[in-house]
Amino acid sequence: MILAVVDRLSLRLVPDELWALAEPLIPVFTPRPQGGGTAPVDARSVFTAIVYVLTSGCAWRDLPPSFGVPFQTAHRRFAQWTKAGLWRQLHRVLLDELGSQGLIDWSRAIVDGACVRAKKGGSMTGPSPVDRGKPGSKIHALSDRAGLPLVVAVSAANTHDSHALKPLVMAIPAIRSRRGPRRRKPAKLHADKAYDQLNLRRWVRDRGITVRIARKGIESKDKLGQHRWVIERTMAWFTGYRRLTLRYERKAEHFLSFLILGASLTCHKKLRKLTT
Repeated sequence: MILAVVDRLSLRLVPDELWALAEPLIPVFTPRPQGGGTAPVDARSVFTAIVYVLTSGCAWRDLPPSFGVPFQTAHRRFAQWTKAGLWRQLHRVLLDELGSQGLIDWSRAIVDGACVRAKKGGSMTGPSPVDRGKPGSKIHALSDRAGLPLVVAVSAANTHDSHALKPLVMAIPAIRSRRGPRRRKPAKLHADKAYDQLNLRRWVRDRGITVRIARKGIESKDKLGQHRWVIERTMAWFTGYRRLTLRYERKAEHFLSFLILGASLTCHKKLRKLTT
């Protein structure tokens, strides 16, 4: 009975369709030189354990033994896969799946940022302007019109939102389309007043993208909210992954990896919902 419950949980966390996309991307296991010759842990079990840590927010050492993966192994493999770029590859594969089925709406992209407290400090942290100056990081995201995260990034909490706009736009990957060549440029870009800078407006226009950045002292919050709620919902989706609500990772690349994995799972849920 317990085994059946564990199997159902594993399938809920990592459905067969998701694993079919992730498995070819998993780096080949290389045993440590000091290893004792034991058989490698099943890659799907490790992947599932990592997804569980992301969704539950539990500490690595609190990983339930029912997953069959020692927490040290799960954490070590997470670090190895992070270094190998697995999470970004998975995100792009899922975006390609969505794009090839015409499920990405390029008519508008929206960008925004949100602060999270960094419990243990670490790289890419700074005094949070929304948390009494306590150490924190900022999550940045750029989504399509429906709120699908196309690009995510992490910075120190005291980084101004406007500094992330150029890197986010330039990082949009070339995504497959249902017809024609790959695409990486939205028709319009929406952002709130934090991004209201003349040089940013010119920079976006120079790339053939229509600018829809709210102007300070001119456009009302009500008008802005007609489009802004989409990216706010995306940020709310991220908070559903409890490991993203409070940063525990000292290394910024590890926190970013959890964020990219969260974006990947969000894309997969959309893909699964629209294709079933």
